[in-house]
Amino acid sequence: MATNFFFWAYINRPTQVQPWVGPMMGLSFSPMRAHHAPTKGRYPSDEEVNEDLSLMLGRAHAVRTYSVLNGLERVPELAAQHDLNVTVGAWVSSDPVESQKEIDSLISISRNEKANNVVRILVGNETLVRNEMPVEQLIAYIKQVRKQTWRPVSTSETWDQWLAHPELANEVDFIAAHILPYWEGIPAEQAVDYVFDRYQALRDAFPNKTIVLTEVGWPSDGQPIRAAKASKANQVKFLRDFLNRAQQQKLTYYVVEAFDQPWKQSMEGSSGAYWGVFTADRQAKFEMQGDVFNMPDWQDWAFGAAILSMILMIIFLFTRVRMKLSGKFFFGIMANLSASTIAWTASIGASQYQTTLSLALWILLLVMQALAILVLLVETLEISEVLWNRTGERSFKAVIAPSDFIYPKVSLHVPIHNEPPDMVKQTLAALAKLDYPNLEVLIIDNNTKDPEVWQPVEAECARLGSTFRFFHLENWPGYKAGAINYALTQTAEDAEIIGVIDSDYIVEPDWLKGLVPYFTKKDVGFVQAPQDYRDWQENSFKALCHWEYAGFFQIGMVQRNESNAIIQHGTMTLVRKSALESVGNWGEWCICEDSELGLRLYRAGYDSVYVKDSMGRGVTPDTISGYMIQRHRWVYGAMQIMKRHWRALLLGNKSDLTAAQRYYFLAGWLPWFSDALALLFTFASLILTANIVMDPIHSELPVNAFILPTIGLFGFKLFRTIWLYHARVGCSTLQTLGAALAGLALTHTVAKGIWQGLFTSGRPFMRTPKFEKSRPFLAGLVTIKEELLLLILLWTAVTYMISLEHFDNVTGQLWVAVLLVQSTPYAASLFLLLVNVAPNLSSKKRKKLK
Repeated sequence: MATNFFFWAYINRPTQVQPWVGPMMGLSFSPMRAHHAPTKGRYPSDEEVNEDLSLMLGRAHAVRTYSVLNGLERVPELAAQHDLNVTVGAWVSSDPVESQKEIDSLISISRNEKANNVVRILVGNETLVRNEMPVEQLIAYIKQVRKQTWRPVSTSETWDQWLAHPELANEVDFIAAHILPYWEGIPAEQAVDYVFDRYQALRDAFPNKTIVLTEVGWPSDGQPIRAAKASKANQVKFLRDFLNRAQQQKLTYYVVEAFDQPWKQSMEGSSGAYWGVFTADRQAKFEMQGDVFNMPDWQDWAFGAAILSMILMIIFLFTRVRMKLSGKFFFGIMANLSASTIAWTASIGASQYQTTLSLALWILLLVMQALAILVLLVETLEISEVLWNRTGERSFKAVIAPSDFIYPKVSLHVPIHNEPPDMVKQTLAALAKLDYPNLEVLIIDNNTKDPEVWQPVEAECARLGSTFRFFHLENWPGYKAGAINYALTQTAEDAEIIGVIDSDYIVEPDWLKGLVPYFTKKDVGFVQAPQDYRDWQENSFKALCHWEYAGFFQIGMVQRNESNAIIQHGTMTLVRKSALESVGNWGEWCICEDSELGLRLYRAGYDSVYVKDSMGRGVTPDTISGYMIQRHRWVYGAMQIMKRHWRALLLGNKSDLTAAQRYYFLAGWLPWFSDALALLFTFASLILTANIVMDPIHSELPVNAFILPTIGLFGFKLFRTIWLYHARVGCSTLQTLGAALAGLALTHTVAKGIWQGLFTSGRPFMRTPKFEKSRPFLAGLVTIKEELLLLILLWTAVTYMISLEHFDNVTGQLWVAVLLVQSTPYAASLFLLLVNVAPNLSSKKRKKLK
């Protein structure tokens, strides 16, 4: 909680600014409330206008209006009741009929002898800036009004328009100028000086004319423009500094404006709504004395963030009795920062005027940010558990059984499909060398069409003797699961243990002797050894893949084993035959039948054993295509499992899984969900950037909502990988970075697997090709065509954003950083392809990677 308050207090530390005492000379007055919109014909009533004018008491001597139709013509009369002077303005536009109505009403008011509080007349507001009409037409309107009134007449334009049109100055009684540094991208620190510099330029240009600043101010919120940042603190600082200097130099001015105008967002962009000294709900935004806070109610948000962080710590740490205090402290820091991030984002949305659509988008962004934070906290907990858990009781190694131990019969099943015969022969040769007294080996070839591929394997089994039996299945359903389910029907009756290995694995001779004794415990359902690879030193591509795999088996599986929640794999796995039969054999509906079986065994109450020492090694995918196909199968299969077993995974006390098992299954898939979420954020970023291309002035960049799910999560994952690999995998920093790069290259593959797995079913089992020939570069580009397209789009967006002067500020730079980080996985895919197709590195460089 102290961390939370320190964070909030630091970013909301007060700024000391000279106070302003007394009322302002004038305020721009538009009495539209949040539900009003002139563009839609919704105007305030006389009662609402009168209420607004009463709020000016003690704050301003005068008001300035923009229109004299739709009830606003009564402002001078109502203002007189509150002793307020009025500069009355008429709105002229390219519509001559409406403009003449405004002119007629303006003349009527100005000729009213009772309207003693009308001190000036304005014909039009930024008419030339909006290019509504040529200057000659505007002069004609001004002349029409001047002929029929004795009051001083002008038109209100930005300072540069007056300098550009000196002929206009000759037709007015005074210069009515807008000087708004924010719209010109001037930093808030230089804004007041800029106002007086421009004011002096007008005095120099028109020495015989009175200069009236009919708009001067700063917004409290909205998109920054170059170096100009809209914030409540900047608004207060600007106004206090300006008002004091204006009083010293005796300027005539109207601060824009009295009330926030949410309806202006559609015309001026997000900042157009926030120029008022009152909110749209008629609450004063700030005081003119005392310290300035950008978020005056920050303590309320800090308290909410503290409560949220405590809830997160209770949820995640309640059962972590073996975690040391340092691990809990580390998690607590991250939980506090995460809660503050959510609260900070929520505070931004809560402080802004929202439409139904914008509110829905903010809620969606908050939900997506919350999911990103969930991923971050799960990975934080993994760091804490791996580094700061006390030694558990479930650390397993290969055992040496007593001399009188009776080894149960093991039936090893080797499913093959269209595999290179020589590779399978190596696997069989290793199985023949197993030091185990009671064994049979069943090789099941399913649906290999070419006899020249499967018949040599059949011959090799015959040569190896009766321990090896070969089965060739034609048009057999169920993919790998169907094959090994068939093997169960051919398994010896007295076999107690079923082992499954992939066709490319060369096992250690003591594999079975070292692991089978664990089945003496009747509740052990399966025993798992890690996947490992024997050919990873052949080239740089395989080295990168190998170290990426190693992280899961040396970190994730070890940690899961402490809570009896490992992922069963379809190779190097041993299963109690009776347990397998009791839960319904292998699931042919699932393309990850191994992991799904492990979950069913847990649900049936069985225990598991994970021995992290390598006891068999296969071959690494040869191409980026094979690497991606394998990962897509794992992800898609995980989604199949989640959809089938969601009740057991999510329903708490009604589940037949332990709380730890539910957590680790869901938490293990969560990083994959973060990749799917990242894809959504990437699409959102591209859409928002495209919107900027079409309309940069009115576009809003929700940078705060994107920083954590993109830059924050990316940085934390890289930090986590380096830290945990260094602590548990035992590889070099270069190898760790290579593993991170290989994992990044799979981001889009994982994201597709998630979305396809959630919304489709029944995709076929795609085997990982073995000893595949390296594809040419162009064929590789076809493999990563989607990644390449997204990379081009993101880099194009970066190039465009850099070229935009409007976003030459911190917000624009952060958005460029977001786009670059989002492009990193797609760039990694291209880099991995280049590594895959390029000639092998020199032996010296290869040694560094290995």
